[in-house]
Amino acid sequence: MSASSTGSVRFVLFATGVTAIGGFLFGYDTAVINGANSYLKAHLALNPTQEGLAGASAILGCIPGAMCAGFLSDRYGRKNLLFLCALLYAVSGVLSAIPRTFDQFLWARVISGLGIGASSMICPVYIAEIAPEQWRGRLGTLFQLGIVTGIFVTLFVNRLIQGFGDDVWNTAMGWRWMLGMEVVPALAFIGLLVTVPESPRWLTARGREGEARTILDRTVGAQHASIELEAIRAATKRIEPPFAELFSAHRRPLLRAVLLASFQQFCGINAIMYYSTRIFESSGEMKDAAFTSSVWVGLINLVFTFVAIAFVDRLGRRPLLLVGTAVQSIALGLVGWMFHSQQNGPVLLGCVVLFIAAFAMAMGPITWLFCAEIFPTEIRGRAMSVAAFVVWVACYIVAQTFPMLNDSPAVGPALTFWMYAGISLVSFLFVMLMIPETKGRTLEEIERIWHSRKSGKPKAEA
Repeated sequence: MSASSTGSVRFVLFATGVTAIGGFLFGYDTAVINGANSYLKAHLALNPTQEGLAGASAILGCIPGAMCAGFLSDRYGRKNLLFLCALLYAVSGVLSAIPRTFDQFLWARVISGLGIGASSMICPVYIAEIAPEQWRGRLGTLFQLGIVTGIFVTLFVNRLIQGFGDDVWNTAMGWRWMLGMEVVPALAFIGLLVTVPESPRWLTARGREGEARTILDRTVGAQHASIELEAIRAATKRIEPPFAELFSAHRRPLLRAVLLASFQQFCGINAIMYYSTRIFESSGEMKDAAFTSSVWVGLINLVFTFVAIAFVDRLGRRPLLLVGTAVQSIALGLVGWMFHSQQNGPVLLGCVVLFIAAFAMAMGPITWLFCAEIFPTEIRGRAMSVAAFVVWVACYIVAQTFPMLNDSPAVGPALTFWMYAGISLVSFLFVMLMIPETKGRTLEEIERIWHSRKSGKPKAEA
């Protein structure tokens, strides 16, 4: 199937591009606390426990945000939930910039966490449901591109704001501007969402086929719209199933989504993204050199996301995942060896960057894409909520345990990174044995994979 006009391409690109702003806000909000934390600590006289809670408070909001978003999106629509996410980001940006007490700051960060958690669920689902199958991989990775762009841009926003004054000014005001700047993209997100359509699959499930047909005419072309609408109608004519059915009738795709989401985090990606400066400092680098190394990490994370965009619909999901997880295992093993042999500088940076490149081209974007593809429309929102819930619980565990493992005399950084390498190796085997190829299939065709062989696992290859 090919688009009937260039206008269809532009329409889909615009809608998915606007949705990717949710990923940008996700990335910005996740990373901004790293630049603000030291000044916030000084301003509010935080003890170590409070400092850790300040960093983790957004993640605590992500967990309920991800769990509630699925029900809300299935009931009230994908677009309405995107509006809610944008509003949560804007409110959090304002409240995070003006707190007088630590408790007020925590509540502001929890609100942002609700937005992050909901975004991590709804943005991939919306893109998967509006994108034609031959573009869905590339367009689906735009969400991850938004995340890594937000993380990368935040490094320089924080650095720019720090330059407006000395430590005294930054302690009093700088951290407020860092957190408050989130309002700008949040308001842009709200304004642009007015112009994007609702998911045609959600509209069809709600009996609004006329609206769905209008959108499909623009996304897949008038000639193919009737065929696609008929397939969507057949797949969505069932009564909305109870949540418990997700763990029975849909247990095979759910198992794969949950395990892939777990492996995405337990490979240690956010140990590096949250603590990269600390990691490089612990290897013996000076503070400025450690920050420069962190910038390289952010840049490679951004650049190699484009590799996923370029190849996910050409090579497929499985080949990228297999290559990515294999390289992750090697790179993390080398990082552990660098710490074991007490080496630092360009060699350590090269090993870390190799891991980031492998993650950015595979496990980073494809996890979100795959989880959004494999469930039926009538339960996709709630299923994606479970996957996002697992991501954030795993993320919280990694964020909390890495400092303890890294600083432990019995474990230390070398064994910690070897553990992450072992998890990456297990994820390679998992992809090889259990992940089917979804490239080039409509969402309705993917759904039929799980019903074609009820007594056994689906075929790995398309």
